[in-house]
Parts: sequence; structure tokens; C-alpha cells
Amino acid sequence: MSEPLSTEDVAHAIDHRRRSHEPSHRREEVVEILEGILLAIVAVATAWSGFQTARWDGKSAHLYEVSSTKQSLAIQASTLAGQQELYDSTTFSFWLQAEAVGNTATQRTFERRFRPEFRPAFQAWLRTDPFHNPTAPSGPIVMPQYRNGEAAKATALNHEALHDFELGAKAREDAEQYLRNTVLLAMVLFLIAVAQRFETAGVRRALLALAGIALIVAVYLIVTFPTA
Repeated sequence: MSEPLSTEDVAHAIDHRRRSHEPSHRREEVVEILEGILLAIVAVATAWSGFQTARWDGKSAHLYEVSSTKQSLAIQASTLAGQQELYDSTTFSFWLQAEAVGNTATQRTFERRFRPEFRPAFQAWLRTDPFHNPTAPSGPIVMPQYRNGEAAKATALNHEALHDFELGAKAREDAEQYLRNTVLLAMVLFLIAVAQRFETAGVRRALLALAGIALIVAVYLIVTFPTA
């Protein structure tokens, strides 16, 4: 019969087994801690990317709306400018007809009806001696002194509308950048989840390393992206 083990022998055997498993257990704890850190960073980064995506989307929509409003105002100003130019041409035509028949009173009547923006061009046109100078401009509207505030307003509004539209398109691109980064962060989560399914230490560490690299890239992009 074999000699029964003493209490000291049993305790020694248990202690030896525990010590032999300690390094492996500690490595597993380190891996779990690393997974927790990665998950925490991914959670924060994903929340920030989603927030910025929503912010840039909102900014893009606002800029598109502003651009559309300014385009509408530019159309209104351009229409009014056309009406004013037609009025200037018409009153000047009637003035010419009165001048042709020598009706001074009618001429003075139409001169009083000239728009304030038209009068400087009209006076400059008269100074060119148009009735005796064959090289004189054909009318006040083609003179450099002729101004139409509504036409200038329409041009300015069109430029502003185009600028706002370009800013809206840029904001949309920024939103898409953050959205793509959110997809990258989702891939990091997937890699971490897959790593937890493997008991083989080498495979698990390799997947975590890949997830860590992807997370570093995602965080770098977040830092370099513009914020809304």
C-alpha cells in the first residue's frame, strides 16, 4: 500500500499548482484590462464622432437653407433691377421724343421723373454733346456713371449664396468624414468582440493589437478633423 499523503504534502502540492498558474492568470488579467481600456476609448470616440456628424449635418443644412434664401432674394433684386432699367429706358425714350419736336415743357416733366440713380448718367451723357457728336454713347444707360443698386445687390447676393453653398458642401464632407470614422470605430469594437471569443493567447493578442492600431488611426483622425 502506498503511503498516505500528509497535510503538508497536500498543501505543498496545491501551492505549487497555484504558483504554476499565476503567470498565465496575470497575463489574462492584463489582457482583460487592456480590453476594458480599449472599449472605454472606443465608447468616447464613437460618441464624439456621432456628435460631430450630427453637428456638421445640421450646419450643412443651415448653410444650404441660407444659400437658397439668398438666391431667392437675388432673383427678386434682379427682377426689380430689370424693371427699373426698363423704366429708365422708357422715360428716356419719351424725353428723346419730346426733344425731337422741341417740346421743352414735356422734356422737363420727364427729367423730373428720372430716378435718382439715372440722373448722373443722364447729365454725363448730355455733356458728351450727343446731338452733334457722332461718337457719343447711345444713351445714359451705357454710360459708366449709370448705376442700378438692385442689380449690384443681386450680384452681391448671388456671390454670397454661392459662398454659403460651398461652405455647406464642405460641412457635408466633414460630416461624412466623421461618419466614416464611426464605421472605423465599429470595426474596432468588432475586433475586440472577436478577440474575446478566442482562448488562444496568441490569436487574442493579435486581434487586440490590430484593434489598437485601428483605434489609434481613428483617434488621430478625430484630432485632425475640424470641429463644428
